Amino acid sequence: MAEFIYKKSIPADLTADVLVIGGGPAGLCAAVAAARNGADTLLIEQNGYCGGMATAGLVAPFMTCYDSGGTTMLIRGLFEEVVDRLVAVGGAIHPSQVTSPSSFTSYIKNGHNHVTPFRVESLKRIADEMLIESGVRILYHTTFVDVVTEGERVAQVIVAMKDGLHAITTKMVIDCSGDGDCAAAAGVPYQMGNGAGRIQPATMFFRIGGVDLAKVDADIAANRDNFYRKDGVNYRSLHWWVEKARQAGDWTLDRVSIGLFRGVDEDEWSINTSRIMGVDGTDSASLTRGEIIGREQVEEIFRFLVKYVPGFENARLLQTGATLGIRETRHIAGIRTLTTDDVLACRVPDDAIMIAANAVDVHGRYGPRSNEYITLAPNHCYGVPYGTMAAVNFANLLVAGRCISAESDAAGAIRVMPPCMGLGQAAGTAAAMAAASGADLRELNVAALRDRLREQNVMLDEEFIANNNANPAEVCTAGCM
Repeated sequence: MAEFIYKKSIPADLTADVLVIGGGPAGLCAAVAAARNGADTLLIEQNGYCGGMATAGLVAPFMTCYDSGGTTMLIRGLFEEVVDRLVAVGGAIHPSQVTSPSSFTSYIKNGHNHVTPFRVESLKRIADEMLIESGVRILYHTTFVDVVTEGERVAQVIVAMKDGLHAITTKMVIDCSGDGDCAAAAGVPYQMGNGAGRIQPATMFFRIGGVDLAKVDADIAANRDNFYRKDGVNYRSLHWWVEKARQAGDWTLDRVSIGLFRGVDEDEWSINTSRIMGVDGTDSASLTRGEIIGREQVEEIFRFLVKYVPGFENARLLQTGATLGIRETRHIAGIRTLTTDDVLACRVPDDAIMIAANAVDVHGRYGPRSNEYITLAPNHCYGVPYGTMAAVNFANLLVAGRCISAESDAAGAIRVMPPCMGLGQAAGTAAAMAAASGADLRELNVAALRDRLREQNVMLDEEFIANNNANPAEVCTAGCM
């Protein structure tokens, strides 16, 4: 590969106590939390709005934020504030009002109780409002490029703005890029996917309108006995129509089920079905291939729905995701690692900065049809240690979101949006505390952080955790539909 040295003087005119890279679910909450905890906070985001996968990717709904029994809301704090604000403007249905199985949950029972349908445009506005009210300085249309390090510290972050390259000098950095881009550029060790060549497949989400809810419900009810799981494959939502279409030559995709989720309006649905294998979300050429294949798959899936599925006869395609839905790329090396056993044994360590009960959800291990889904027994949860966000070799760098320090299958549980928002809030609070005290993020007083998070309505009730996890050795059950 040909190389040349490119040198240029660029302005170093931007400073911050806390710099947040990426305005997705984790980044939004990280920036708001950092600013509310007293830090001069700058957020950079490559799009013209926040939300990441929730807005640009059209990923919906917010998956469950409750314990595995569906009785207690575990992920609260800023996530709950976002939801409450959305509900107040008619932009969401509160998760307490959504039960499973139903059209809101793709007719799936386990692991999907109390999801949150929301409107994308409402979320964009709520995100703007929360950032501005909190005092966050926002730079949209700004992309991470590189870092300058000094010993064990990130000294400057190089970004590309519309007027050219700039250097941002900052005390603390929170990498919420989703892919650990800043951490990787700084030299933080990481693992791609499971470290043995497997990365969860990508999906092109799309939204449709004009759906007849009553007809869909009736068809599902008539075929409810056909929902089952076999050889690692979830045969759910409409697979009986898929097989009919395949026999007629109208279905070529190597998929057997359709994931479809009703939105706030009963005729608008989000479709989570396309599956693009082998996409490297850290490589532009691979992403490009994935985007093109994804739109091709959307076209076939939409034609199938209109032709075969009762209730979709008059459906119209509203929008495909502006970006491919990426489930997994890098997992950075932190001072702690969340293991799959930690999740399945429902461990809540003393340094947990959030608790959750989201199922281990691993797509594509055995090909496009494969989906392994392991839920917890009722009324259990696990905790995510603070150290999973703290980069092992930097004093002022945290990572929040799907690329924290976690085994691949464990990341399959916490990569969905409510846990990512909880991680973002914890990271923003920690970074603000460290910026004020000058502490090394790897040596932060986690007990003080946990106290601060409790003050911010984060669920870390020790009595609740002890009562719920009374029998941790018996908590796991194979996921079923």
